[in-house]
Amino acid sequence: MATIVLSAVGASLGSGFGGTLLGLSGAVIGRAAGAALGRVIDQRLLGAGARAVETGRIDRLRLQTAGEGMAVPRIWGQMRLPGHVIWASPLEEVTRTEEAGGGKGAPKTRVTQVSYRLSVALALCEGRILGVGRVWADGEELAASDLNMRVYRGGESQQPDPIIVAHEGAEAPAYRGIAYLVLENLNLERWGNRMPQLSFEVTCPARDGSGLSRDVRAVALIPGTGEYSLATTPVNHEQDLGETRSFNVNTPMGGTDFRASLDVLGRELPNARSVSLIVSWFGDDLRIGECKVKPKVEFASVDGAEMPWRAGGITRSEAQEVARVDGRPIYGGTPSDQSVIEALRALSASGRKAIFYPFILME
Repeated sequence: MATIVLSAVGASLGSGFGGTLLGLSGAVIGRAAGAALGRVIDQRLLGAGARAVETGRIDRLRLQTAGEGMAVPRIWGQMRLPGHVIWASPLEEVTRTEEAGGGKGAPKTRVTQVSYRLSVALALCEGRILGVGRVWADGEELAASDLNMRVYRGGESQQPDPIIVAHEGAEAPAYRGIAYLVLENLNLERWGNRMPQLSFEVTCPARDGSGLSRDVRAVALIPGTGEYSLATTPVNHEQDLGETRSFNVNTPMGGTDFRASLDVLGRELPNARSVSLIVSWFGDDLRIGECKVKPKVEFASVDGAEMPWRAGGITRSEAQEVARVDGRPIYGGTPSDQSVIEALRALSASGRKAIFYPFILME
């Protein structure tokens, strides 16, 4: 507005002086001078193009630290424990700048979003532990695979973590005898740029090295039903309005249910090197001479997009549905042939012996 007004005033004043300068009339020179002055005033009042806005910056960060002389938990079996910070790297600031607005001649707003990340070491309990399973942040379960996490079981010969050595030098502590974990480059943005309250599922064996966790050498993998329960490939099906639902990804641990089961098996029963893979078909008569054994499905109309069901040489449309009570299946369906193949390959790749165990369920 000042540009328009002052350019008109300048033109009026310039025309009153008359004459020319470099071929330009006084009115033209006055209008240019008035417009320049008005533009300066407009920029002071309305902003010089982009307005800077900054979000997310913090003054300090509070950590759930372990104080001097604090008791170190000793556990047996499996417990959920809080993690206490025993080391932290300097806070690293990450900025991301975007421009927003600017429609209908309005100035654009330059928004700078500030987030933070750091690496931390969290003490858990007295070692030696079998491992760490589930992870919670502020009470919400996270997939451990989403975190850059390294677990130290608390042995007397464990070495310092590389990230701690990088910051502290060759004399960095190894925290021998303490089970702890390191979260490297933990991004704090999802928790409002603060350190969340972290807790972990910790499994610890008997102190003398005995107990079932060490003695078990073989297991049977049940329930033996579920059309894609043995698949290592995530399998989904479409629901209404373009939504999808997973058949075999049902835990926050990350990956398929079968992969999650193998992870837990390796952590809690490390010496179990043989696995009986149970695969169920269905019999329809207690008289052995009359009984027909066949694969069945839960729902004939719902198939996996990534792995169409097929077992025993028949497809889903050719298979019968399992028996129902009050309209609900009483069993899961027969695992598909492809899912069984994937499970056998995964067991072999993990260094375990796989035993194919056909099983008959009677309806």
